[in-house]
Amino acid sequence: MKTLTIKVLPRSSRNEIVGTLPDGTLKVKLTAPPVDGEANKKLIELLSKEFGVSKSNIKIVKGETNKIKLVEINL
Repeated sequence: MKTLTIKVLPRSSRNEIVGTLPDGTLKVKLTAPPVDGEANKKLIELLSKEFGVSKSNIKIVKGETNKIKLVEINL
């Protein structure tokens, strides 16, 4: 299991992992707006492709309504 801290930038031009902040937080751009969990769905979809795991193996543990999220990935 891998735990990541992620900073989400919603309403961007495309879905991509931009890089890592100095504290180790992963910076992710998403096209979806932060409304009705749309950005969370896109984040899980992106991480699923990036890490090669199914969406059910990714869980937002903390920060569902925040730009900073704690995510667990079962590898």
